[in-house]
Amino acid sequence: MTDHDDPNANADEPDVDDEPDVFDGPPRVSAADVAEPPHPVNWNLLTAHELETEWLALNRWVDWLRHTYGLPASVIPPFWHHHPELMWELSALHLHWLCAYDPEQNGSAPNGWHRDFAETRNRLREWVAASGTRLDRDRPTRQTTWPGEDPAPPVEDIIIADRDAEFVEWVQAEVRRRQKAEDEFYAHLDTDADVEVDPVTGEVRD
Repeated sequence: MTDHDDPNANADEPDVDDEPDVFDGPPRVSAADVAEPPHPVNWNLLTAHELETEWLALNRWVDWLRHTYGLPASVIPPFWHHHPELMWELSALHLHWLCAYDPEQNGSAPNGWHRDFAETRNRLREWVAASGTRLDRDRPTRQTTWPGEDPAPPVEDIIIADRDAEFVEWVQAEVRRRQKAEDEFYAHLDTDADVEVDPVTGEVRD
């Protein structure tokens, strides 16, 4: 009787699916994050469906990153998703990581990623300090009002008790806004053949 026929063969070997996570928290980075060749993500041009997919993938990876490297809130705060400057910075770091650990990449690429990661941490500290977001509260990044512009609204701290629940609600709201913009865009195409689209932001120009 072969090992394949013996129901007790390899009984002491753990099933891969039963392996515990490295930490008690969000799941490790999913293989889905590297299922296709890495490509730049222009968040301004994503469809509503793409936006939701990218937000969830980036959130999983950022959570893995902060646990793996023990990063404090002064580098990656809980409410980083509320701040575009942090989102773009972390998205670029994620893409860099995907490229560095691509199976087709050369063996020294991960070392280059860690070198760039050290520089990115310094930039993240600057962004976090400038934005004013904290471990247990958040506030919009303060904007500089140029002459002739309307005054910026007052900046007030918001206490968020459950970060993960708030993230889900926030992403859902972002997806609804993007879907609304998509619907309006296609409505313009149906009524105005001369509609002009900004090539950078994807916004419909008046």
